[in-house]
Amino acid sequence: MSTSMMKTKLSLKPLLGLALLLLLNACSLPTRPAVEPESWLVAPQRAGTPFKPRTDIWLKMGAVAVTPPFDGKSLVYRLGDQRYVKDFYNVYSVLPNQMVANATRQWVNNANIFAMTVGEGNSFFPYYTLQASVEEFYGDYRVRPEAVVTVEFFLTATNGAKTNPIIGVNRYSKRVTLRDNSPAALVLGQQEALAEILKQYEVDLYKYTAHLPPPMGS
Repeated sequence: MSTSMMKTKLSLKPLLGLALLLLLNACSLPTRPAVEPESWLVAPQRAGTPFKPRTDIWLKMGAVAVTPPFDGKSLVYRLGDQRYVKDFYNVYSVLPNQMVANATRQWVNNANIFAMTVGEGNSFFPYYTLQASVEEFYGDYRVRPEAVVTVEFFLTATNGAKTNPIIGVNRYSKRVTLRDNSPAALVLGQQEALAEILKQYEVDLYKYTAHLPPPMGS
């Protein structure tokens, strides 16, 4: 073996030893726990005297669609006219469409407008269905922190005739000033905004029940 080859082998030994030492130390280092996102729920509750029912028929809560980018679990902040940012460390417990559907169904049930309001997953055949489209669901921080919620409701009737099934379409938009820039303040603001929308809609929904089209087959 040549002298140059022996020198090369000797010079590699300290490097190999150092690499092995670093590998062993890396394996023994404690792992940092993953950061768990904070979980939030928007669930407004109705208070006050319920209405006197005008119908003994059930209402079915149908599909709720949510416009992107508000359709995911992450809280959404509006920082510019065209700039929306998702907060992956603060998320809703369930998807916004499920939150709004559950809140609306429970609200209408507590308002006693129909004999009962059941969820979309219920197998019963509905004569009347309530669907919704959530067009805005975010925090607006361009000027002052505000919760923004916009919802459009569609009340329809199931019948065999070739007539327009829509009984009524109502759209509401609410802004609620937040106490600070925290995620907790945003969720509370969204809950207040949705409650104000449902308070307004229950009045309009109750008016529709005075002139409901007859159920199919009646």
